[in-house]
Parts: sequence; C-alpha cells; structure tokens
Amino acid sequence: MKTVAWKKILGKYKFPLLILLAGVLLMVIPSLGKKSSGEITAATVSADYSLEEIERRMEEVLSQIDGVGKMRLLLTVSGASQLCLAQDVDSGSDRDRRETVTVNRGSGYQEVVVTGEVYPTYQGAVIVCQGAGSNAVRLALIEAVSALTGLTADKIAIEKWKHS
Repeated sequence: MKTVAWKKILGKYKFPLLILLAGVLLMVIPSLGKKSSGEITAATVSADYSLEEIERRMEEVLSQIDGVGKMRLLLTVSGASQLCLAQDVDSGSDRDRRETVTVNRGSGYQEVVVTGEVYPTYQGAVIVCQGAGSNAVRLALIEAVSALTGLTADKIAIEKWKHS
C-alpha cells in the first residue's frame, strides 16, 4: 500500500521534485572547491607585475636597435608591487576609522575590492651589449630605456660586452 502511494506522489510531482533537486545542486556546486567560510582573499589583478618579464620584453625591443648586437639588461627597483584596496572611511568619531571594503561571493566567501596596483619605482638600469662602443648606440639605448622606465640618463649605465 505504501509503495503505491509513493509511486502516485512521484508520478504526480516528478517534475517539480526534479527542479527542486537541480536547484539544490546548483546552490551546492559553487561552494565546492572554494576557501573555508569567512576567509577573505585578494581579487586577481589582470596585469600582474613581473620584473623578469619586463626585463625580457625590454631586451627583446632594445636588441632590435641598429648596432646593439647581443645584449643583457638589468633593472633595479625600490619597494614591491602593492594592491590598492577600497576603503570605507568613518569620520564621525575623533579618529577616522578605515575598513577594507569586501564583496560577499556567497557561502561565506568574500573578496576584497581592488581599486588599482602600485608598481615599484625604477632605481637604475645596466645594459651590457656588443655595440656599446658606438656613441650613437649608447644614445639610442639611453633614450629608449629612459622612455620606457622614466629613468634619467645618469641612472642608466651602458657597458661593452666582453669578447669570449
């Protein structure tokens, strides 16, 4: 008798039960693989800073200047790359209170709101190349590195590649 009643109920309410089950699954799936509840993480910034990548790209471009030949570039920087986070300021009390703004992503998962990224500042550059003996090549390299980094000429050293 009981199995007949269940078959009747399942037959009559089969589609609403399937929709309910699908809804529960859709609510559970996003939380799988996420960090533990209440954890706050920094949002991924699309333009990640990599000094090695910048040096590689600059070497690629600078080596195309006429007369440079084989070359190596070394950049020095001060500080580190930092994310700028959105802050909520409450200036109603004696002291300003600052609180980092977060966005709730569901299931207790939160992300901080990133408003920008501050990159380290360039301190100097050293270029070792085969064409360093030519004043025209040296001038072209100084102008190019200065344009790319904002460094002044006195912060850019260009040396001749040793013969091997």
